[in-house]
Amino acid sequence: MNETMVCAVGNVATQPVYRDLAAGASARFRLAVTSRYWDREKATWTDGHTNFFTVWANRQLATNAMASLNVGDPVMVQGRLKVRTEQREGQQNWTSADIDAVAIGHDISRGTSAFRRSGRPDPAGAGAGAPTRPEPDWETPVGGATGTGAGAGPEFEPEQVPTPVPVPVSVPAPAPAPVAVPGPAAKPKPKPARRREPVAVT
Repeated sequence: MNETMVCAVGNVATQPVYRDLAAGASARFRLAVTSRYWDREKATWTDGHTNFFTVWANRQLATNAMASLNVGDPVMVQGRLKVRTEQREGQQNWTSADIDAVAIGHDISRGTSAFRRSGRPDPAGAGAGAPTRPEPDWETPVGGATGTGAGAGPEFEPEQVPTPVPVPVSVPAPAPAPVAVPGPAAKPKPKPARRREPVAVT
């Protein structure tokens, strides 16, 4: 926390010095950062004041910096700024500005650079016959990014094949069971008329 992170753009002023210490590799070099401004009287860009920094790199960054940097290379350095003031015998206060670098790279706005990945030890537990993941195809298909021809669709790696979405299938509902419709009501049979017996009058 509370560290001063800086990004300095300049040129390598001294050849990197490499040391292989017990704590790991270490390298240092001087970085010259010169300001530029537009001179209206001369109508041209002119160099201004130059600041010098001592850049420190450690471990793998130190090894790569030693193999990549030469005097005069335009570079970009990002790291923690440390300003130290010391009292030396017979001299005034001596001040130095150091950068504990976390990243160093060539400034390709002023030239080209070819990057080569440094070898790394195999992670623990990885066998020699472990399958390697193929590099993805970054080229634009022949049909174009928005074309409709062959090859215009997106390409996926084996692990990135989209899972098909199930499509719901409509199942017809079963037909309703037939309902018995009652027929016309049967008419009741007429009852036979009762016969009356004649009554004898005396």
